[in-house]
Amino acid sequence: MTIEHAQGTTTLDATPETVVTFDIASLDTLDTLGIDVAGLPQDFVPERLSKYRGDDYTNVGSLFEPDFETLAALQPDLIIVANRSSAAYDDLSKIAPTIDMTVWGAGYLDQLRDRVTTLGEIFSHQNDVAEHLSELDANVEATRELAADAGTALIILTSGGRISAYGPGSRFGWLHDELGVKPVIEDVEAATHGDPVSFEFLLDTNPDYLFVIDRDSAINAGDAARATLDNDLVQQMDAVKNDRVTYLDSVNWYIVMSGLTATSEMVNEVKTALER
Repeated sequence: MTIEHAQGTTTLDATPETVVTFDIASLDTLDTLGIDVAGLPQDFVPERLSKYRGDDYTNVGSLFEPDFETLAALQPDLIIVANRSSAAYDDLSKIAPTIDMTVWGAGYLDQLRDRVTTLGEIFSHQNDVAEHLSELDANVEATRELAADAGTALIILTSGGRISAYGPGSRFGWLHDELGVKPVIEDVEAATHGDPVSFEFLLDTNPDYLFVIDRDSAINAGDAARATLDNDLVQQMDAVKNDRVTYLDSVNWYIVMSGLTATSEMVNEVKTALER
């Protein structure tokens, strides 16, 4: 089987039995499909997948720095990288067949479908994948219908007391580009860390809905977003007055990202917010 991925093609001679993933999104998808892994970086595993922190699984380093000695001893027959771990692709390919499942840029949902479909093909779970994607597509369509009649929105990320805003085409821009949520402002710079913004900016733009990602919470550095936004100017926003501020699951949005269950949960979060 020849697998196309973000860094080329990789050939697999048989269905992999000893799988290592440096991509938490792929871990999320594999878990959803009932496919086990042998090793992973255990530092940033979300609570929903906490069993993978246990002794039954091998810690193979961090998202950025593989433990090559441990990997060699584990003798995997498939290694998965993406995004944060993609720079290690060449070195990991010397140990075992490696695929890069990075999802980035425009067309988030199409990329997600492609990556999930690929994993389904590798492990002969095509029917399960089709069922899950059908459910996801239905939720996306329902969310788009709600968004068409809803007001404007802004998605922000808080980190260490600072606030970054994201718009269409940005890291979290699929909220607008694919779920159809109207952006309160079109020209937010589509950069990895967004534009630093002030409390005055939040009040001046005054979106009907405010979506908040707490980076500190995502990286286990405390829950700081609510304290950051506990500000007199923020309290004057329509979104606050009308109870339309949604603190998103920051681990899903910032760490896991394009996993099958994570994305379904993210879509449902937005859908629930728009139903208020």
